[in-house]
Amino acid sequence: MTIETGPWLQAAGALAAVLLLLTLGARGLRWRGIATRPGRRMAVQEVLALDARRRLLLLRCDGREVLLLTGGNQDALIGWLPARDDTA
Repeated sequence: MTIETGPWLQAAGALAAVLLLLTLGARGLRWRGIATRPGRRMAVQEVLALDARRRLLLLRCDGREVLLLTGGNQDALIGWLPARDDTA
């Protein structure tokens, strides 16, 4: 009994073509601004290397900034920074 690979290859090619069209369509909608992703809520603003292990990170979350100390024995939340006045 022999298995014909022609129909299987044709089905796999058709599936790949449909997936490619869906991917390109979604990217096109995002590029035109029709299907936008929601804004990011958290971002790394700055990283300062204190030594070989420890880092001080300034993160922005929901419009507020927080300082984190990572590395060493334990990570620590240094504190939330007061809101800045961007109007000045």
